[in-house]
Amino acid sequence: MNDNRRLGAALGIAVALIITSAPAPATARPATPQPAPQRFEFPAEARRQIPLVQAAGTIRRILDQGANQGYAGIELQDDRVVLWWKGTVPAPVRRAVDTARRTAPVQIGTAAHSLRELRAAGAQLRGSLAAGKPRIKYAVDGSRVVVDVAFMTAQVPEVGVPVEVVDQGVKVLTSRRDDWPQWKGGADQINGNSRCTTGFAVRNSEAEFILTAGHCGSNGNQIRDGVGEFIGTFTGDRDDHDIALIHTPSGADNVMYMGGLDSNVVTTVEGWDWVFPGEYLCQSGGSSARDTGGPVCGLRVEKFNTDSGDAVEARQVDGRPAVRGGDSGGPVFGPSASGNAIAKGINNYTYVGNNTILGFQDFGTATRDYGIWITD
Repeated sequence: MNDNRRLGAALGIAVALIITSAPAPATARPATPQPAPQRFEFPAEARRQIPLVQAAGTIRRILDQGANQGYAGIELQDDRVVLWWKGTVPAPVRRAVDTARRTAPVQIGTAAHSLRELRAAGAQLRGSLAAGKPRIKYAVDGSRVVVDVAFMTAQVPEVGVPVEVVDQGVKVLTSRRDDWPQWKGGADQINGNSRCTTGFAVRNSEAEFILTAGHCGSNGNQIRDGVGEFIGTFTGDRDDHDIALIHTPSGADNVMYMGGLDSNVVTTVEGWDWVFPGEYLCQSGGSSARDTGGPVCGLRVEKFNTDSGDAVEARQVDGRPAVRGGDSGGPVFGPSASGNAIAKGINNYTYVGNNTILGFQDFGTATRDYGIWITD
C-alpha cells in the first residue's frame, strides 16, 4: 500500500507517524567517538521467564517440524510452561516436553479445539463478517475464537467453536536522534517528513538490512536518520504483514538503543526467538524513549491474530501507554540468559482510546517472509 494513503487514513483517527520538519541531508560522521555504552537492566518479571522461554522454544521447534495436529497453543504462566493439546500428544512432542522439563516445569493441558480448528472457524468468520473488517484471534488454551470488531452489525454465524465478540476500538498505526554506521535498532528513521523507529539489524545470504514496519515507507523511499544522514533504501514492503526492510549499504550492527533520546545506553541483540502468550516483553520505540527515557516494559503477550496480518498483541500490565506515535518499526524484545536482548518482533499499532495494547509482528513471521536472521 502506498505510504501516503496509509498515513493519511491513520491521521484521520490519531497520529500514526510523527511528522517532523525535514532534516538537512548530512554525510559527516560525529567528530568525537561515541561514549562507552551503558548496560540496560531488564525488569525482574522478564528475567524470571528466561528458563520458561527456553523450555517453550524447545517444544516449538518440534512443532515447526510438523508434529502439530492437535496443537492449540503454548502459554507461559507464572512458574511454568503450559502446552495446550487436543487429543493424544504424539511421541516426538512428548520427548520434546521431557527435554524441556530439564529447563523449567512444563504442564500439558487439555484443549477443546486445536489451532487448526480455530483457524478454520476464523476463516469462516472473516468471510461472514467481512463488512465489519473483523480481527480474528484465538484463545491459547483452544477454548474459543475471539472476534474483535469496531462496528458490529451482522449476526455471528455458527462455526463449530465458541466465539467471543469484543470491541477494542479502531486500530491505529504507531509510527533516536543521531545514529551512524553501522546502523542500529531503536534510532530515528526519517522518511520525508514522517518519523518511525529502526528495528533490528538483519541480514540474508547477500546483504544487510534494518527490519522495520511496512507502513513506514514504500519501496524505493530513501530513509535517513534524525539528522539527515542516509541510512538506506526501503525495500521488500509486505503490506499483509506490515513489515519491510531497509537495505543498508554501509552495514547494520546487532545493537539497539535502550535509553532516552540522547542516551548512549545500548544492548546487544543475540538472536531471535518465537513469542509465547504470557511472556513479558519490552519495546524500544523512539517516541516512548523521548517520553519515558527508555523502553516500555511490562508488555504481557495476550493474543495472536489469526487473520492474514498474523500479528501479536501484548498489554502493558501497569496500565501505562504501551506504544506511541513514532514508535512504529521499533524493536520488541525479551532478555537473553546473558542479560542482552532476544529479538521478538516489530512495533506496528495500538488502538484509539486503548493504548495499553501493543500490536506487533513477530520475528518468526519476518524470517519466514525474508529468509533473514539477526546480524552478528
